[in-house]
Amino acid sequence: MPSRADSDETRAVARPDEDRDQDQHRDRGRDPHRDRTNSATATADAQPDPPDPPYQPDADAPGPVRTEEAHTTAACTGRALTASALHAAATGADTFPAVLREALSRRGLSLERVSERLKARGITISQATLSSWQRGRSQPERARSLRAVDVLEEILDLPAGTLRSLLGPRRPRGRTTPPDAEGAALQILGEDSVVEKALGARFRHFNQETGSLMVHDIVRVGESGTMSGFSTTNVLRAGRAGADRALFVLSFDDEAAEPVDIRVTCGRLAEATYLKGLKSLVLEIRFGRKLAKLDTTVVSYAVEVSPSLTPATHYERWSRTNLHEYLQQVYFHPGALPVDCHRYVREKVGAPPRAQRRIPLGAAHDVHVLTSRCKPGVHGVAWEYGP
Repeated sequence: MPSRADSDETRAVARPDEDRDQDQHRDRGRDPHRDRTNSATATADAQPDPPDPPYQPDADAPGPVRTEEAHTTAACTGRALTASALHAAATGADTFPAVLREALSRRGLSLERVSERLKARGITISQATLSSWQRGRSQPERARSLRAVDVLEEILDLPAGTLRSLLGPRRPRGRTTPPDAEGAALQILGEDSVVEKALGARFRHFNQETGSLMVHDIVRVGESGTMSGFSTTNVLRAGRAGADRALFVLSFDDEAAEPVDIRVTCGRLAEATYLKGLKSLVLEIRFGRKLAKLDTTVVSYAVEVSPSLTPATHYERWSRTNLHEYLQQVYFHPGALPVDCHRYVREKVGAPPRAQRRIPLGAAHDVHVLTSRCKPGVHGVAWEYGP
């Protein structure tokens, strides 16, 4: 099922296995909520490096979504975004991390191979450090790191000075505090999440101009037990003047479950891009006007989904901010009624569920959960079918 990242929150139908939530921490750097929704620094010249942080090695190519896996699935009002345009937006063209990621991808070199080639030239740079550079979390500053950049240009077949010229001013020592929008999302999603990969450079400023006040999710489960579609109504409030759009990320657990139709009833669809390698749909919806600070607007959209291979068993939404109210409804086909339904909360993606409570099936073959003062975290509904 898909997972959604609606403005400040992502909604998804989670997987039946708790451990599946950990899958999104793998395959970092590969080309990047539905029938099941979920939704370092380098070494110094005269002294050794500080210890590298805990790190899961990159499997192969880093960073950006491969353009061949990005394709639009719905007609957009206005000019459609091409795969190359999406790639440029996701990588943040003409920045050190973006050019480094693009060069690594073009050469097909893993971070392990690059680290080995640098070591063969007498420069020791760890994979963790290289990963931090290509993600923009740190930048080369020390003498040896800068020499490594010069050698990287040779290894990656870049003109001399290409990477050096893109380095910004020296950063203050110590761990930098990430922007509020990024930091809050990372607390819930963790690093290298599907949402972060799908948005690329845009994740750093993910809907930082708006926050959700109220969200209403409706999920529909078909006769085969797979999700047939869902809709969302989201009331947003501007945190600063000038906000005019919001991003939503919907991720699918099952490769067979893909969006087949997208309708926006409040707002205007500016981008609808399905990233097959990540099984994620990125929507950009514009409000039609620039909001004043603290002004509110409503965004509503619906997505129909192709049948997945296995029945849906639960649906989740993650929220990085407090919601005034969250209403979650799941409608079941009369021929595929569950024998048990319950609600639950996770502190973050991959954490064990808590606050579990059974919820009854209504006369319309539906279950719902209404949460006031909904705290940040992952909020879900799960169900089981009989024999």
